[in-house]
Amino acid sequence: MKNMHLRNVSLLCLFIIGLLSCKTLENSKKSIESPNILWITIEDTSPQFIGCYGNKDASTPVIDQLAKEGVRFTNAFSTGTVCSPSRSAIITGVKTYKMGTGNHRSNYPVPEYIKGFPYYLQEAGYYTTNNSKTDYNVANMKAFTKEAWNESSNKAGWWNRETGQAFFAVFNYADSHQSRTMTESYEWYQKNVVAYLDESEMIGDNDFDMPPFYKDTPAMRKQVARVYNSIKLTDNKIGDLLDRLEKDGLRDNTIIVFYGDHGEGIPRGKTNGINLGYRVPFIISFPEKYKHLSPWGTGGVVTDELIEFTDLAPTMISLSGGRIPEHLEGRILMGKKRAPKADHLVLSSDRADNGIDMVRSVTNGRYVYSRNYMPFLPQSKYIRYVEIGEITQEMRKDLAENKLNPLQKSLFEERPPEYLFDIEKDLWETNNLANDPGHQKLLKQMRANLKKEILASRDVMFLPEYEIGILSKTTTPYEYRLDPKQYPLAEIYDAAALAGFRGANIAAKQAALLKDSNPIVRYWGILGLYAQNIDLKEKYASAISEVIRDSYPPVAITASAMAYRFLNNSEAEGILKSYIESENFELALMTINYLLYCDQKEPFIELVKAVRLKGSSPYKVKASCTDFLGILGIVENNTKFKQ
Repeated sequence: MKNMHLRNVSLLCLFIIGLLSCKTLENSKKSIESPNILWITIEDTSPQFIGCYGNKDASTPVIDQLAKEGVRFTNAFSTGTVCSPSRSAIITGVKTYKMGTGNHRSNYPVPEYIKGFPYYLQEAGYYTTNNSKTDYNVANMKAFTKEAWNESSNKAGWWNRETGQAFFAVFNYADSHQSRTMTESYEWYQKNVVAYLDESEMIGDNDFDMPPFYKDTPAMRKQVARVYNSIKLTDNKIGDLLDRLEKDGLRDNTIIVFYGDHGEGIPRGKTNGINLGYRVPFIISFPEKYKHLSPWGTGGVVTDELIEFTDLAPTMISLSGGRIPEHLEGRILMGKKRAPKADHLVLSSDRADNGIDMVRSVTNGRYVYSRNYMPFLPQSKYIRYVEIGEITQEMRKDLAENKLNPLQKSLFEERPPEYLFDIEKDLWETNNLANDPGHQKLLKQMRANLKKEILASRDVMFLPEYEIGILSKTTTPYEYRLDPKQYPLAEIYDAAALAGFRGANIAAKQAALLKDSNPIVRYWGILGLYAQNIDLKEKYASAISEVIRDSYPPVAITASAMAYRFLNNSEAEGILKSYIESENFELALMTINYLLYCDQKEPFIELVKAVRLKGSSPYKVKASCTDFLGILGIVENNTKFKQ
């Protein structure tokens, strides 16, 4: 009996080994037959600065050639408008407002079962590499990254795979990043961009058309030229990569995907929830062997099909023949499992560095609708990484000297609650159609599309970041949002939907919300009152004064900021001071952000100085403190901290 048992165990082991061997052979065969996939990701770039998208002043011959050979997308959009939310959506395939990853470099936990999508390509036998930026905006990013990639480093590439193994390789180019186009000094730009271009390749200060929201002066042209030359250097480096692919004999077996990670890194672009922040250049080039996979055709085809970054994960997994997990809800764009086209997309933009914000947008490609939930913040809100740019300093100088026209000045003024731009007729978004009688039907449809998506997705970003930080200690925002008892979103959304709109009837509703038992509803009530006209703030001064000591800190801070700035409430000053030095840095950041736009800063100067120098203060709080002091001329404008 013992021998028979051992024999049965041996046969079972052989059977299991056989199955594993078959699986290995299957993956090996699949790898040989499946396409290689090369991703070329560039940073902070909008399509209107690329030659093949119609800019005759740009010099991007390598990118243009990819478009000539392949498919150029005119309606491709990032999910966020700054690096880490955008890259979170790419790597997880999940919307940031579901995952809780909308706030830049917040690094909150995600469910263990949500992997970086290259993990599933590895399962299908692919060799996956990333060279080399991650910035995925999730907790435990080191382990998350290690699981997603066979190799993630500045030396990673297809060259370390097994013979015959298909690869998925990502190369990230930072040469078009905001640091090159505006943030670092002009001298730094000359050493790190200009020095690597031949004189014949340089785009001069007068060799392009200025966007109309910038004042057309020599000083501004000097800065905007940086955009063109930084993209030119990027294009050169992409050419070097493609030369290596060709040299290694892989071009004929490789699908090439080129795109920008979000909009252009200039004032009013990156970090703003408008078309210039969301829309990206996007090109796919198919070799002859895999042209059948393209539903659009090849050879210079242009498509207006709507795509966004959460479509990429399921599409790549499908191309590899891998299993697509249930949490991926993006579209499969190509191949036998191609999904139906989308008729609209919902996008989002939240906090960027120290600049708090919340925008939700809907686009059908031609029109972009944006809902500003914090309209009292301008498009050029205070963000330290933007403020140190010479272009921003020049703009603020012209503003102070009253040299800007109404459009240019509007970048520094409060926003309306809604934008509606016709991109086909108004590429630079200069004419807001939200109040235009001829566009009300479209406006209502886009409002309805937005509400439907917010409620269906259970957008967790309607919680203050303070709340997300607390709940993330015991669960994930992604999972928390799914419980309607702990997160009654319908009730919260009804309150938030009022924010930004003005009028006596709306203000009355917002004032009534201040007595609600749900603190998040009270938060949206007071936030809505903050955006009301001064006469309505004064009308509800008593109600506002009652909640400056609310038990929920975001309510108390917002009420106190309003009471101090607009209502001459002396008690509010002390409350704001207590929150500036709070050990909860989300509360400190919220408080300082309100005071950035307040004229009476003097009582807070010494406290802000102390918080700025406090060793435990994170970058975003130090940065906000520096902006506060910089407005008063106490800290030099070029002061910055390591991000």
